[in-house]
Amino acid sequence: MPAAAAGSRSAAAGVVVQLIESRSILADTQREVEQELDEFVALQATGDFATIPELLEGFLLRNVPDDDELLVGWVGEEPIARFPGDDLVEDPAFREATLPLVTEGGTTYLDTADGEVRITSQPVRQDREAGALVVVTYLAEDRGELARTMRTYAAVALATALLVTGAAAWQSGRLLRPLRTLRVGADAISATDLSRRLPETGNDDITALTRTINGMLDRLERSFSDQRQFLDDAGHELRTPLTVLRGHLELLDVGDPVEVDATRALLLDEVDRMARLVGDLILLAKSDRPDFLDARPTDVADLLTSVIGKARVLGEREWVLELSPALPEQVVVDGQRITQALLALADNAVKHTAPGGRIAVGAALHDSALRCWVQDDGAGVAPEDRERIFGRFGRARVPDGDEGFGLGLSIVAAIAHAHGGSAYVDPHTRAGARFVVEVPVVVPAPDREEDPWPAS
Repeated sequence: MPAAAAGSRSAAAGVVVQLIESRSILADTQREVEQELDEFVALQATGDFATIPELLEGFLLRNVPDDDELLVGWVGEEPIARFPGDDLVEDPAFREATLPLVTEGGTTYLDTADGEVRITSQPVRQDREAGALVVVTYLAEDRGELARTMRTYAAVALATALLVTGAAAWQSGRLLRPLRTLRVGADAISATDLSRRLPETGNDDITALTRTINGMLDRLERSFSDQRQFLDDAGHELRTPLTVLRGHLELLDVGDPVEVDATRALLLDEVDRMARLVGDLILLAKSDRPDFLDARPTDVADLLTSVIGKARVLGEREWVLELSPALPEQVVVDGQRITQALLALADNAVKHTAPGGRIAVGAALHDSALRCWVQDDGAGVAPEDRERIFGRFGRARVPDGDEGFGLGLSIVAAIAHAHGGSAYVDPHTRAGARFVVEVPVVVPAPDREEDPWPAS
């Protein structure tokens, strides 16, 4: 009876799982197709293409379909382009099923030699010319994977039911008491307090299970903490580049082509930095990973000039660029990460200075290190706070209106440490505060023309 009951429950669960996963496959397919169609509509809205064939071919060149997708550009009664190459387009049954959708749009299904496919069309019309983007999705692969998964599930469920039933019949009396203790302890753990742990007593399977659950709770607690840290980092770090973009767009003189070109280049660089920032925020908490930096030969003077150009919109201050004449022409650093760190320091300086105050951004060589700094004429940093403020959530005096979480300087320190350097407050500054990012100087190796044949 216990084995039969366990088998019935597993079978019912398997049916539910199969129904849910089947619907999930259909939903995922619909979502992927809608994404392709939305991208096509967005490309059409740009108005960059004079004819429908140019629009369809341009879309196929820019988009890479999923492994189970086929994109077809259709004009009139014939397909003009496809990606990837697939003989399905030449199938008369496929053409017959697709042709009505070219003008009317919609979705249909077709049985082929490779299984059932889903055909969706997005019509497009321009003057007297008509065409459509056709998205073909092969459903057999996903359904086959689901079928294999359910067969594995059935075998595992049956074996598990038999094993659990036999073990329960053999040890039920001895296990009931520690299981009750485990249940009571688990009930006391809430989603808002993951610090509690289950008591571990004895040396049996229940103790091992309790130890495993406690380990899982440790991982969950760290995971929730990392998630909260991630959200705090994201909110703090995205504020500064958005301010730079908005400031330059508000001040842009659209009638000045030179200014438009310069601002466009600057904003494109900032947009690239934002896009990379969004993708790399997780890595900020793991800055020892090798892919945290993308170090390349970088012109320090150009880098600092770009930083101060972006920083000017952060506040009405007297922005000063200080560059040592002894700077090397190029050093190997991650220019975007250094820009991110210096803009964070510039934003911090604006918060601690009054309008019209002086903020200097500079760089100089010191022994074998490159020192980049941001110096302001504000109230400075108390000696007891100089190290603490570089820790996560470490804060000194907070100016009015500052809603930050104390993450900016910790991120600056992470960037410096990833370069093999450090970030600190210069203790020898008499007025204001001078924040320094110091990294080792790595000069790019000179290009050499190698002689493939040794001298005789």
